[in-house]
Amino acid sequence: MVKRAGFTLIEITLAVAILGMMSLAIYRFVQANIVALRIASEVTAKDARYDALRDLLSAQFQTLVPGNGALSGETLKLSDRSRDEIKWTCGAGPGLLTRYAGGDWIVTMRLQPHEKDDGFDLGFRRSPKNDQSIVNENDTWIPLLTDVQSMQIRYFDPRLNTWLEKWTDNVTLPRLVKISIARVGNPVPWTAVIALGRTPL
Repeated sequence: MVKRAGFTLIEITLAVAILGMMSLAIYRFVQANIVALRIASEVTAKDARYDALRDLLSAQFQTLVPGNGALSGETLKLSDRSRDEIKWTCGAGPGLLTRYAGGDWIVTMRLQPHEKDDGFDLGFRRSPKNDQSIVNENDTWIPLLTDVQSMQIRYFDPRLNTWLEKWTDNVTLPRLVKISIARVGNPVPWTAVIALGRTPL
């Protein structure tokens, strides 16, 4: 009679334990990759919104015509954080974020405080240029970016060959506009330099 060799209880227990550890390692590896992909996609989506803002401002600023206060900028602070504003006059188009508006409008890119924390939303406040209402009932606010800590805007004046904190010249336009936005959870601010004149190829 031939004896059949079998697995002992200890061998089976050891094999199950090894399979369990391998399964746990694979699960943690997959979970870590999923989390990394989710974070990367969120960062990419945020960067895309900032890139879209740069493209929108470039399209708008390059259509501005010097004179009549086409563009102006003020330097502001709140709790030692820059809350600079930039303002331009335009009709329907990219800067107004609509094609269906008559007449000229004043658009202000600014920060607006959150109601629940000390962060800001960045957006456009639009108002008709010749609006006579006292309570600004025709103003509209369009939020574009959230979780902003501060915004600093500088203007390059080629006549002085320097960057200025504000722009008050109603006749001419700056050559460049530099926008730096500090973001919550990101130690490096997002910065864009926008040319107000198209650069020849």
